[in-house]
Amino acid sequence: MTPSWTFLTNHAHVLLCLAKNPSERIREIAVEVGITERAVQRIIAELEADGYLKHQRDGRRNVYQVFSRKPLRHSIEKHRQVHDLIRMINK
Repeated sequence: MTPSWTFLTNHAHVLLCLAKNPSERIREIAVEVGITERAVQRIIAELEADGYLKHQRDGRRNVYQVFSRKPLRHSIEKHRQVHDLIRMINK
């Protein structure tokens, strides 16, 4: 049974997927995170708009760059940066 909630947001899940595999397709991210492709597209657009991601076209694919020195957004964790989250999860 799938849990009804998780400790990390879908934004964090998408960011972690792209940090692990910068050229991962939206379809694959959607399956891994458990959300729709449209939701992944919206999250990526929001992360890009706020300066956490940048994409480049490589043929027919996007390759994403995660800006890991950006601070986390919530007041409780704003003293930490994205790379702290990536390091903690990818151990």
